[in-house]
Amino acid sequence: MSTFTAILEPDAKGMLHLPVPTEWGNARVRVKAELEPLSGEGNGLSALAKGFGCLRGRISMSPDFDSPLEDFKDYAP
Repeated sequence: MSTFTAILEPDAKGMLHLPVPTEWGNARVRVKAELEPLSGEGNGLSALAKGFGCLRGRISMSPDFDSPLEDFKDYAP
């Protein structure tokens, strides 16, 4: 097992590509990651980097979320 720190820049699609040592060949690799934005603290990413549950209370659904849609009234049983 090897432990290392890498600073990666996302590509145009927001994907990170992690190079692995060549001696590993095409072996399967387990990755444990802790994502932390290095710059732009005001970009809204800092809250997301804190982990699961960090947006609790900030996301809500409309009370009528499950009510039938007017657009589909012709298809109702």
